[in-house]
Amino acid sequence: MSFGSSETTFLKIEPAMATTKSSMNARPDKKQLIIIAIILVLGAAGGALILRGGESHGDSDGHGHEEESSQVEGGAVKAEAKEVGGSNASTEHGKSPGGASEEEHKDEDEKVSLTDEQVKAAGIVIKESGPAVIRTTLQLPGEIRFNEDRTAHIVPRAAGVVESVSANLGQKVSRGQILAVVSSSTVSEVRSELQAAAKRRELAQTTYEREYTLWEQKISPEQDVLQARQALREAEIAVANATQKLKTLGASVGSGALGRVELRAPFDAMVVEKHIAIGEAVREDANVFTLSDLSTVWAEMSVGASDLPKVRVGERVRVKADAADVVAEGKIAFVGSLIGAQTRTAPARVELSNPQGAWRPGLFVTVEVLTNENDKASAVTVDANALQTVEDKTSVFTKVDGGFVAKPVRVGRTDGQRVEILDGLKAGESYAADGSFVVKSEQGKSSATHAH
Repeated sequence: MSFGSSETTFLKIEPAMATTKSSMNARPDKKQLIIIAIILVLGAAGGALILRGGESHGDSDGHGHEEESSQVEGGAVKAEAKEVGGSNASTEHGKSPGGASEEEHKDEDEKVSLTDEQVKAAGIVIKESGPAVIRTTLQLPGEIRFNEDRTAHIVPRAAGVVESVSANLGQKVSRGQILAVVSSSTVSEVRSELQAAAKRRELAQTTYEREYTLWEQKISPEQDVLQARQALREAEIAVANATQKLKTLGASVGSGALGRVELRAPFDAMVVEKHIAIGEAVREDANVFTLSDLSTVWAEMSVGASDLPKVRVGERVRVKADAADVVAEGKIAFVGSLIGAQTRTAPARVELSNPQGAWRPGLFVTVEVLTNENDKASAVTVDANALQTVEDKTSVFTKVDGGFVAKPVRVGRTDGQRVEILDGLKAGESYAADGSFVVKSEQGKSSATHAH
């Protein structure tokens, strides 16, 4: 309110005052007294409004003109005071007429609307946050290798020439199956020796039986029987010796060909290496086949000296493949007693079951050792797959009526399955666990719609 407007007011008042003074000589009647009282009240109200307008910093000049004009024309001080009071109350709170509505609808704008039927159809699993023991993990690099207890290196054990090869690389073979046939002069000599020894044993057996019969008939002396028995025992020893030589060379006793050597599989396995071809001359120590039973494999790792107290035989571990989505659990089967001079680490291994052949030797893996430290339960934990990144913040989608709301959280320790929540979530709150990525995708769709 400006001082110019106040001058106009007083100009209107002055004629009335002049009239009042001119009639003061006469005795004022009741009507005049009422007019005087009204003029005094209006003057007092105008002065108060001038002072209040000068102190107020939020009102504009135009607004002041409107208020004063309303006072003079209406003549209702009580109504004007009410309007001023209402305006001040609104200014003190600093709220716009739509402020309360915006606060109420804030959560509605951030909510991802999904009905119970949509949640069920999308496969979203609702769980409640709660306490759990978070076991810290020690991650060690490792590699999948053959189970050496179930791996065989096939060698001919006698030099010779390859006659046939019946096993191919990558083929599964059964125990006793013929892999290849080698013709060897060494085996031929031993088999000839065996046959000669067998003939001598037959002759010695016949001689002994005849001498024993004559001795019973008192025809020949007992000394001849004893000599025949000794010859028989020596022939039997020669046969046993030749038989053992053939077995050592890997040759069978009843083969038709003297020099035939059959290379057979010692157990059910797969041919993982092959270094043999028909007509090739092989040595007795040549590694012509490598067989391995891949139903079990080893995950070998190197453990530093500082981590050895945490890695113990029987400790539970989780093995993850770096290049494939394969995870398995097992136990540590071996920890080396010596630390390598060059690597300053000790070897350790985990035996893994491999029925589907997913763990291929040579595959790099990460071995997570679940230590026994920090067994105290954390107050609030959620599933690891419930965490999603929303606006560059780690968040959890909590369940509300008609959908989900993303809550930013501060995370702590994790064991790969559960995550400790330090701030942002209370125990007992329902959240989207499995399928939380579906909720995030629905949120992205809603944001795109609002943007357009």
